[in-house]
Amino acid sequence: MSNNTPPLVLITGGFRRIGAIIASHFANNGYALALHGHSDTKAEAALRETLDQNNSDWHGFQADLSKSDTAPQLMEAVISYFGHTPNILINNASLFQYDDVDSMNAESFDMHMAVNFRSPLFLTKALIECSDRQVSIIQIIDQRVRNPNIDQTSYTLSKQALAESIRTQARAYGKRARINGIAPGFTLAPDRFDDAHIARIADAMPLGMNSTAQDIAQAALYLAHAKAVTGQLLFVDGGAHMESYERDFEFM
Repeated sequence: MSNNTPPLVLITGGFRRIGAIIASHFANNGYALALHGHSDTKAEAALRETLDQNNSDWHGFQADLSKSDTAPQLMEAVISYFGHTPNILINNASLFQYDDVDSMNAESFDMHMAVNFRSPLFLTKALIECSDRQVSIIQIIDQRVRNPNIDQTSYTLSKQALAESIRTQARAYGKRARINGIAPGFTLAPDRFDDAHIARIADAMPLGMNSTAQDIAQAALYLAHAKAVTGQLLFVDGGAHMESYERDFEFM
């Protein structure tokens, strides 16, 4: 990679929602982008506009992260297209389906663990093993790992596992990679949430506000540049991790 080549970031789930906002933020800061999508590689309109405005060097990669052989294949495809390894990997893609301790079954648990835990671990491994320089890994977690509620059991367990892996991998890989995480709070509301519901959630936060996707993107760019930071989980959540909510925000 020459000195004139822009740094490359691989973002899983990079075409939609928070992933698209993160991608736009990195595009605005001069990065080339490898964007992963589960079912397609069609960018949201706002992201596509940002990519066009910046004349960004980018490409989409479709892959099913629930499959055990996806991580090395995805990394190989990215390296083959761009001609070098990513400087930064942001594991943003996530499976979020409802279950609790009573309704949880092996199939749901295994799928959540595959997408939310195994895939980020092995994408991290694939990047570090292919790279001849220090890389930055950013795992997107969830504030609920600090004080879990009784809902979304499989999802929560998978995110707790990924959160605990941050310090383990950062210590194990040492100088080869800086590995950190971001734990968002309630960020992008589903369409079924009305304004009053969103306001109730914000009022329950210690800061009286919800996190925004732009907050998450700014935190990701900070960690990408924070040369002395590794093994950290940064909560960007309006203070939600300091509280204990019995139920998911869905039921607030």
